[in-house]
Amino acid sequence: MKPYSSRAVAAQILLQVLDQGKSLSSLLPEAASQLKEKDVPLMQEITFGVCRVLPRLERILSLLLDKPLKGKTRLVHCLLLVGLYQLLYLRIPPHAAVDEVVGATKPLKLDNFRALTNAVLRRFLREQEPILAKVDKHWQTLHPEWLVNQLKKAYPNWRDIAEANNARPPMWLRVNQQQSSRENYQALLGELANLSPNPTACVPDCAILLNQPTSVSRLPHFDEGRVTVQDAHAQWSAELLDAQDGELILDACAAPGGKTTHILEKAPKAKVIALDIEENRLQRVKENLARLGQQAEVICGDASRPETWLADGVMFDRILLDAPCSATGVIRRHPDIKWLRQESDIPALAALQAQILSALWARLKPNGVLLYATCSILPSENREQIECFVAENADAQLTEMDFHTEKTAMKQFFPQNEGGDGFFYAKLTKQAR
Repeated sequence: MKPYSSRAVAAQILLQVLDQGKSLSSLLPEAASQLKEKDVPLMQEITFGVCRVLPRLERILSLLLDKPLKGKTRLVHCLLLVGLYQLLYLRIPPHAAVDEVVGATKPLKLDNFRALTNAVLRRFLREQEPILAKVDKHWQTLHPEWLVNQLKKAYPNWRDIAEANNARPPMWLRVNQQQSSRENYQALLGELANLSPNPTACVPDCAILLNQPTSVSRLPHFDEGRVTVQDAHAQWSAELLDAQDGELILDACAAPGGKTTHILEKAPKAKVIALDIEENRLQRVKENLARLGQQAEVICGDASRPETWLADGVMFDRILLDAPCSATGVIRRHPDIKWLRQESDIPALAALQAQILSALWARLKPNGVLLYATCSILPSENREQIECFVAENADAQLTEMDFHTEKTAMKQFFPQNEGGDGFFYAKLTKQAR
C-alpha cells in the first residue's frame, strides 16, 4: 500500500512551490505516483486551490500562530495551509478534515508538531467568524503586489482581470473539422450528462465550451482525434496563421502540440516543423500528432538560434511564434504562476522575445507571415514588443486580423469567466524589398 495521504503529498508539493520555486506542472506527475488513483484529484484540488487563494490563507495563519514557522518547520506551515483550505473551500466535515491533516504529520515525520497542528486548526474552527471578519474586511486581489501594480498601470479593468485570474478555468474543446462539424460534435456531447456546450462570442468556429470540466475519457471519439482540449483564445493561433497546403510552416515553441495539430487540421498537406527547446516536452507533441494521425517534423532546438537546427537558405512561408512569456494570461489554469513569477523576470523575457523575433524574421520568405502570440497580458511583452519591432524593421508590416466581432492589427484578450484565457496576437507580413 502506498504510504502517503493526499494531504501529506499536497503539503510537500506546496513547500517545493513556495520555497524552492518549482511549478505544479513539473511536480504533480511524480506526486501522483505516490498516491492511490482515487486520492489524486483531492491532492490536485488542494495544491491548485492553496496557490489560488494563498494570501488569504497566509493572513489567517498569521492570526492563529504566535510566531511564524520558518526553516525546518516550513513543512508544518504548508500542512496548516492544506488544513485551512479544506476547512474553508471543501465539503469535507470539519472534524474529519482536521483529523486527516493531523494524521498526515506521521508520514511527514512531523510527530512533534501533531499537537500544534491539531490546536491551530481547532482554534480556527472555534474562532472562524471573527478571524474571517478581520481578514476579509477589505477586498483582496490574491495577487503579488508587483503584478497588481502593473495591471493597474495598464488597464482600467484591472480588478476584473484579477477576479478572472482567481476563478476556476473553463474547459474548451477544439473540434477537428477534418472529421466533424462543430454542430455534429455538439450533438454527441449533448447525449452525455453535464456536457451541454455553451456558446460565447469571439471564439473560432471550431470551439466548444463545456459547462463543467470532464475527463477526456468521456469525450466521444477523443482517441480517434475528433476533438482536442484547447483554450478558445489559443485556438485563434492556427485560424489567424491561415496556413495553406504545400507551404513550409514553423511552429516555434510548439509544445505541447495543440497549435501544431490545429495547423495540420487546417492545412493537412502543409510541411510543418514543430520546434521546442525542451526535449521532454516534445514527447507530448509526438503523442498529440499520433492521436490525430498527423505528420510533422519534430525538432528540439533554440528558436533564437535557427542556424543550429535549420539548414542554410531554408525559408518559411509562415511562422507561428508562441513566444516564451510570463504566462500572466493563464494564471487561472496555473495559479502557482502568481508566486513563481518575479517582477525582475519580465524584462528578461521581453529581451528573449525580441531576440527570437529577430532571428526567425530572418528565416521568413518575402511576403511571408509571422504570427506573434503570447499567453501574457503585460504590454511590455505584447503591444510594446511589436511596436518596437515594427519601428526597427522597415520590412515588417502589421496586418489586419479578423476575429468575427472585430478586425484589428493587434489583439489583447483577457481571461473571461465563460470565455478564453489571456492571449495576445499580432500578425506581421514581410514586405518584399
